[in-house]
Amino acid sequence: MLKNYDDIIAQSQRYLDMIAKEELTREEKEWVVRETVEGFRENVNPGFLEYRKSVSTDYTSVEWKDSGSTFTDIWGKEFIDCLGGYGIYNVGHRHPKVMKAVLDQLKRQSLHSQELLDPLRALLAKLVAAITPGDLQYVFFVNSGTESVEAGIKFAKMYTGRRSFISTTRAFHGKSLGSLSATAKGVFRKPFLPLVPGFHHVPYGNADAVEMMLESCAFIGEDVAAVIVEPIQGEGGVIVPPDDYLPRLRELCDRYGALLILDEVQTGMGRTGKMFACEHSGVVPDILCLAKAFGGGVMPIGATVARKPVWEKLIENPFLHTTTFGGNPVCCAAAIANINVLLEENLPRRSAESGAYMLGKLRELAEKYPAVVQEVRGRGLMIGIEFQTNELGYEVAKGLFARGVLVAGTLINAKSIRIEPPLTITREQQDQVIERLAATLEEVNKIAVELK
Repeated sequence: MLKNYDDIIAQSQRYLDMIAKEELTREEKEWVVRETVEGFRENVNPGFLEYRKSVSTDYTSVEWKDSGSTFTDIWGKEFIDCLGGYGIYNVGHRHPKVMKAVLDQLKRQSLHSQELLDPLRALLAKLVAAITPGDLQYVFFVNSGTESVEAGIKFAKMYTGRRSFISTTRAFHGKSLGSLSATAKGVFRKPFLPLVPGFHHVPYGNADAVEMMLESCAFIGEDVAAVIVEPIQGEGGVIVPPDDYLPRLRELCDRYGALLILDEVQTGMGRTGKMFACEHSGVVPDILCLAKAFGGGVMPIGATVARKPVWEKLIENPFLHTTTFGGNPVCCAAAIANINVLLEENLPRRSAESGAYMLGKLRELAEKYPAVVQEVRGRGLMIGIEFQTNELGYEVAKGLFARGVLVAGTLINAKSIRIEPPLTITREQQDQVIERLAATLEEVNKIAVELK
């Protein structure tokens, strides 16, 4: 069947004209909504339309623009962003300094040659080595969190010569094949079995279980290459481990000759009240995985950071692991600006202060509505609210959506929603979120009482 390229040119030009417009007429907005829904149904995935119904009911909300700590849909409805793009908007939406760095770099060069030395990759790597804990030194840039974990897994195998790994239950490390092997939820894993062999899962937060697995693997001759954990589990429901958990894992890894990989894809870049969550316990990993907020909420970029010995074989042959777009100039410009903003505006400290305030208010609400809320937990502005049932959690998310607060559930623990707003969220916006959640909980509490 021959393609009608004239029609495709006209269609794509209409899309470009729409992108270029600052304001749309009502008819144009209706057209965008129709095109969006049809595109999802016919060409993206109709499953997403069904999923969105859990919060949007009969109102079709098509996101259109963002700024600061808010999204605005195509009809002009504003949402306070308490999801933060699953943790990518730490410095806020379209921070002016990040946007300027990206636009300035685009005026000069967009992608690198792949052959010459690209300066921004070197400059960003210097900054990353300066802000990360301890003696972490070398940096491999990628495009996403799962890629940073994939690199970490490969580097651990390469350095140790071992093939076994220890991960944890409720862990989420990504969905590409290697990182999915470390991820714990069966519904994500089963369609792709068998995964990469050698991964063992033990209960999260239980250092004794890690010790038993290390001992067992050593006894049968399958010594562990690395233990991989999140300092705080994000998709697992914002699970904060005991204070001695990471220090004990560091000691155990040293004792058994395994590397410690910390997945800070969601916890890094100031989210928990420190630049990196492992700094709360003074632990330095052998490999640190970064992404999400690393690109300043504007560009997709991640990084795998390691101590110098881990890099030895990569120094011998830097082509053992490569990526075409990782560390491209535009993304590096965004990440450089992001680091500058986080430090200049003291956003990790601001996260600690805002988080303490919100946790206090949220726990007061939890005490008032025990039939709905099971627990509130978190650190900094990485907060999880766990409900008594999945259904009550969906009702709360739907009620908040109707009141202009954007939240979402977690991928591993369906009973939990997360509160992960930009670290720049104002106190006034925090109070608005609390007020709207209070009204929602009062409404949902009636449903919970009726169900009893």
